[in-house]
Amino acid sequence: MTSIDEMTSAGLQSPLAADLAAGLGAISQQQTIQFTKYLRVVLPIDGSVFWVRADLAGPSALLNRSPLSVFAPNQAPVEAAAAFITAPGSLHYAASTVQREEDTYTSNRIVFTSLVEVDEFRDIGPNVLYLGTFDGVRFAFSQRGNLYRPQAGLFHYVGNAVYSDMATQIVDDPLTLNTREPVVSDSLPIWLMLNGYVAPYGFSNPGVTLYPSFLVPSNLTPPFVAVHCQDPQALAGAAVLGETLSSRQLTQERVRLTTYGLRNGQVNDLLQCILQFTMDYPDLMGVMNMPIVRDDKQPQPELYVIAQRKTIELDVNYYQARARDVARQLILSAVPTYNPGELIAA
Repeated sequence: MTSIDEMTSAGLQSPLAADLAAGLGAISQQQTIQFTKYLRVVLPIDGSVFWVRADLAGPSALLNRSPLSVFAPNQAPVEAAAAFITAPGSLHYAASTVQREEDTYTSNRIVFTSLVEVDEFRDIGPNVLYLGTFDGVRFAFSQRGNLYRPQAGLFHYVGNAVYSDMATQIVDDPLTLNTREPVVSDSLPIWLMLNGYVAPYGFSNPGVTLYPSFLVPSNLTPPFVAVHCQDPQALAGAAVLGETLSSRQLTQERVRLTTYGLRNGQVNDLLQCILQFTMDYPDLMGVMNMPIVRDDKQPQPELYVIAQRKTIELDVNYYQARARDVARQLILSAVPTYNPGELIAA
């Protein structure tokens, strides 16, 4: 394995960079950190995101036959990079305990300093993640620190360790990934049906994909829509229990749609498509208010422009049992099945 000294001696350095390189090598004692490659898998039933170890996931599993998990044009195939990489550098971390109402966990802030740029970190896209491991702690990087390359020649990668309550989203054994049961309990699976909805007459989806809020792919170019379900309330005094103890609860919910890249005509077509969808499937969901389109102002000072952002808020009612049934129907044609040593799509 090439040491830090050998790697830095191959190129020209300023006196400051040479001193920093020597100090980094002495402090770290030629430390190396192993990183494991994970690939983004989206469950078509409700858009939940999991990271599956790269050597367990086949290319077809990543697509899921769902518009929620697609590759960008000309993206490199997933087999192009190794599932494991080793990077030399110095690692620092600070731990603090976070106590909340519902749980208590340790937050580890990680700083990894390297004399060379880790190409894999630069080339990764929104469907690839590298997790490092140190003293049993797994971590990822969310940013790269300030770089003054000609003089210092140091690369700083900063991130947090995987929180304990996020451990379920990291999959090292595909058999633990239950794909036939939705994660969410709200109306989101019903909204995701609009991605493939073709109206028998009137208005159809104007060619825009709906994503769960907080799970929109990174740096996604508009148009797209984020669906945020909030404030669920029971409309019936109690749930109806079936013979197999399945529950059926009439529920009311406020749903906010945030659209990007849609003009006035397109977003109104989307609204009419939603209203027509509820008439075509009255047993799935109903609209209780009179929704309208609102313009939102989201500026970027560097460009002196505002984004094409609009919102629609709807009060809907549905049966939670029906939402679960819809999720199961969506997964019938998009469920990943498991073979020994790999994960493929049925």
